[in-house]
Amino acid sequence: MNKSFLTIMLALFAATSAVAQLAGTTDPAMAGFIPERLARIDNAIKAEISAGKIPGAVAIIARNGTIVYHKSFGFADIGTQTPMQTGSIFRIASMTKAVTTVAAMMLYEQGHFQLNDPVAKYIPVFTHMKVISEADDDGKLSTTNATRPIRIIDLLTHSSGISYPFIPGKLQKTYVDAGVIDGVTEKNVTLQSKMELLAKQPLLFEPGSAWAYGLSSDVLGYLVEVVSGKPLDRFFAEEIFAPLGMRDTYFYLPENKSNRLVTLYAAVADKGLIVSKGNESSIKLDNPRYPVEGAKSYFSGGAGLSSTALDYARFCQMLLNGGTFDGTRLLGRKTVELIRTARADIDKDGKADFGLGFYITDLETTGELGSSGTFSWGGAFDTSYWIDPAENLIAVIMGQARPTQSDINERFQILVYQSLE
Repeated sequence: MNKSFLTIMLALFAATSAVAQLAGTTDPAMAGFIPERLARIDNAIKAEISAGKIPGAVAIIARNGTIVYHKSFGFADIGTQTPMQTGSIFRIASMTKAVTTVAAMMLYEQGHFQLNDPVAKYIPVFTHMKVISEADDDGKLSTTNATRPIRIIDLLTHSSGISYPFIPGKLQKTYVDAGVIDGVTEKNVTLQSKMELLAKQPLLFEPGSAWAYGLSSDVLGYLVEVVSGKPLDRFFAEEIFAPLGMRDTYFYLPENKSNRLVTLYAAVADKGLIVSKGNESSIKLDNPRYPVEGAKSYFSGGAGLSSTALDYARFCQMLLNGGTFDGTRLLGRKTVELIRTARADIDKDGKADFGLGFYITDLETTGELGSSGTFSWGGAFDTSYWIDPAENLIAVIMGQARPTQSDINERFQILVYQSLE
């Protein structure tokens, strides 16, 4: 049989299959990749390791439901010379947001709420919100009553007016002084207590009127707890991770898997890569051994998970499949369509480029290789992913450094696309 014809037939079968799952690694050429071009990924990652810019990485690519690339590079811990493994576990930070989005949309599909419902209908402490009207150079704020409620869809699109303590701006001092946290902590606190504290703080703007990255996903995670009656870690484990076979994804790692956690590094000027002490960047960690030490009581819907590249690829494949994976449906096809519809404007250029929890690619504005309609995001500790319906492709790359001096995650995307037939 002609090889190109077989490739086309396999692609058509996978694209129409309602139960596509991640099959084992196959000949990249059979999935429409040029093997010698795909090998450029190896060279690029190895060069970053040799230059001392990253300790190591794991990357995975799947097309048409089949893994075509899954490799590890470098070290999980430089000091002990522990090799990176494909099963190494990484802190995925804001890649947690996508999981929280799916959890919320599952409850939405079950009829528990509408997206345009006020959050206060379910979490009353968000009823009487204030909005900043003036701010002086010392961080002193003047506020006025919000004229709009925060809606659930505002949380999903980061249009709520809620920010992050680590982001410089009008709310930073207020948040820090109040004790609002960024989302990862070893302290003995709960999601409920911190969201109730957050509700007492003013908003950057009227809900629904602009885009600002912040703790909206943590509030969304608390909404999942309130509506489902389950702690967020339990909801994730029972309703998402178990059905998808994500056996290595947790808020806090069990003892028998803690040795697979990759060491967190920081790229520091004149020192290169050093083991992070948790204070080298704007995001402060109480303990860089998070998530294997500490109280293990806070379940951050915006930043708390740790996972493997393969586990997260399973999650991405479910979304690429329109909400189903290996015979299990988590979301309806139309729900995934809504998730990946751009409706908020990150760049403030008049074009919507953020959907419900995901950045949506528009090739007219990105200026790099890719596909319009791809939905993606990343994590603060050097992890990222994207889901490309046009090419029936997913890709995940995970490193573990903050701050980083490497742009390998961005170049990884270019290297993937240049290797397609």
